Amino acid sequence: MQFLLSAGEASGDNYGAQLIDALRQLSPGAEFFGMGGEKMRAAGADLQVHAHEVAVVGLVEVLTHLPAIHKRFRHVVAEAGLRKPDAAILIDFPDFNLRLAKELHALGIPVFYFVSPQIWAWRTGRVKQIQQYVHKMIVIFPFEQEFYRRHGVEVSYVGHPLAYLPPPEVSRPEFAGQYSLFPRKQWIALLPGSRRKELRMNLPVMLEAVDLLREQSNDFEYLLPVASTLDSEWVRYQLGPATDWVKLTSDARATVMLSRAAVVASGTATVEAALTGTPFIVVYRLSPLTWLLGRRLVSVDTFAMPNLIAGRRVVPELIQSGFTAENVVRELTAILADGPARRQMQEGLQEVQQRLRDNAGGESPTMRAAREILGNHGGKVETI
Repeated sequence: MQFLLSAGEASGDNYGAQLIDALRQLSPGAEFFGMGGEKMRAAGADLQVHAHEVAVVGLVEVLTHLPAIHKRFRHVVAEAGLRKPDAAILIDFPDFNLRLAKELHALGIPVFYFVSPQIWAWRTGRVKQIQQYVHKMIVIFPFEQEFYRRHGVEVSYVGHPLAYLPPPEVSRPEFAGQYSLFPRKQWIALLPGSRRKELRMNLPVMLEAVDLLREQSNDFEYLLPVASTLDSEWVRYQLGPATDWVKLTSDARATVMLSRAAVVASGTATVEAALTGTPFIVVYRLSPLTWLLGRRLVSVDTFAMPNLIAGRRVVPELIQSGFTAENVVRELTAILADGPARRQMQEGLQEVQQRLRDNAGGESPTMRAAREILGNHGGKVETI
């Protein structure tokens, strides 16, 4: 059997790699090609396009990269036409993947969408494209199932892949030795995003906050886990002089889990952070024009996924003009010390963890997704 996978971000690359492993267990000899990152490549995918080539954030920013993105889009479509895979599995990344779904549908290739775009939060009209071109949505949040059922889309809820991963086994001393850290100091994790534009928008304010914290105390070390879609040398260049006091790591889960607190760009990383139980704050910044255009399309009043899951404000959100170094320091200070604010957030994060792990069964979400894709037809993909 042969599958096309398309993932354009670090989280999608991670899910795609897990899904490849699950599909290969159920269908030995299966082959995979498409778009993804290094984790999918390591899992055995023949990458026609690397995720970093199309990973652009923002309505305005995408326009300047359209020719290059379109070229890679056409390449994926052409490969699909040549190879005629048994099914296509699209992972989040809606601006690219919803267009790809239309092309694949026209080629007669069954399209499964694993990890829904947040169309229930903004640009809800895109559900019409899903109704037309997607055979089945395979969702990872329980509330998404009701949304798609209400819109007449075939849907299965499998649980969140991150909620079923075992915690990193590395100890604090081992981690410290690996990255030349001081184990007796408290660590603060900085997660500015998995795309270049995100990092350029979010990292400078994070570094301003680090400067303010360093003026107040020498008790902290600052860690920045590099996403699989980014190059470490490029990230070092973005840090500039801060490379002397911001240490790069390669494991976001372990980094956040072992840190005292974290500053996390809005997105999948906030779910990953919530599952570690480490208190954190959510930040994000877009270009002014992108923010102006996009804000009108948003139908929710909160951006952080843990807050959406809990149905209340569990972690602080510093978005756009609210994302300043002073505000970051204020919110971090509240949760770094033992006390009511830190304890309350930890209790809220436990609630989020429980909701993510409820009602999905004992089998891993990616294995359940693989079974949904293969169906119950002797290993053959369901036909539309």
